Amino acid sequence: MKTPQRIAPLVEDGVVDEVLHQLMSGKEATVYVVRCGEDIRCAKVYKEAAKRSFRQAVEYQEGRKGRNTRRQRAMEKRSKYGREQQEQAWHNAEVDALYKLEKAGVRVPQPFGCFDGVLLMELIQTEDGEVAPRLNDVALTREQALEDHALMMGYVVKMLCAGLVHGDLSEFNVLVDDYGPVIIDLPQAVDAAANHHAKSMLERDVNNMTAYYGLSAPELLETRFAEEIWALYEAGDLHPDSQLTGYFEDEEGIADVDGVLREIQAAVIEEEARLARMRSADESDS
Repeated sequence: MKTPQRIAPLVEDGVVDEVLHQLMSGKEATVYVVRCGEDIRCAKVYKEAAKRSFRQAVEYQEGRKGRNTRRQRAMEKRSKYGREQQEQAWHNAEVDALYKLEKAGVRVPQPFGCFDGVLLMELIQTEDGEVAPRLNDVALTREQALEDHALMMGYVVKMLCAGLVHGDLSEFNVLVDDYGPVIIDLPQAVDAAANHHAKSMLERDVNNMTAYYGLSAPELLETRFAEEIWALYEAGDLHPDSQLTGYFEDEEGIADVDGVLREIQAAVIEEEARLARMRSADESDS
């Protein structure tokens, strides 16, 4: 196929030898299958900021620090230079998260670097050489759902222990190969300690995954892993190998009405986002 304009410099520099075909196009990026020497990888080309959700960009970038004060001031003032630096920070956030999570024992695609808005990373494939499907395209037995949900909760714990929350985790951002789930799409990953939305994002991530796996294993719908994980984290008792039970008991006291309203609002927003992802997935498959 014709080499996309954003990938052309990588071909000229010998980083990529050939663009084989487009894999998918989503709201944040277009992904291509490329050949690098004898290896088949994928190249994720990020879309321009104007084509992404600015509301989400602001929410997810809270707590991210520039590498120097001039850059940080420019980003805050939204100057042309600041917007360019903010774009670069958005691109680098994913590759930084991939390296950090790979080291922490979370199954993510192996990164090979980010070059001017193009992220090169491992192409997740099944043993027969096919591109691994997304979780929402996989039929699960009850046993598989329970096993993979436990793996995912373990990955969420390892991510949080590494200081990160995915922020947009759902069945659309998980691939499944012969060895289980692989987490993808991390440009919006947030600093758990510095972002005020981290708790609600983690709860949304965990509840999304539990709801999906609960379609095949209904008993999961009675669990409260999100509250258990965050309570352990706040208490300083969360470790990469923490054994979870899914059980959490609310402390007695005055009801947090504002908190409940925030959760309802977050659920409405998430449902709207989920429907948008489904429409986007249908369009990319058609």
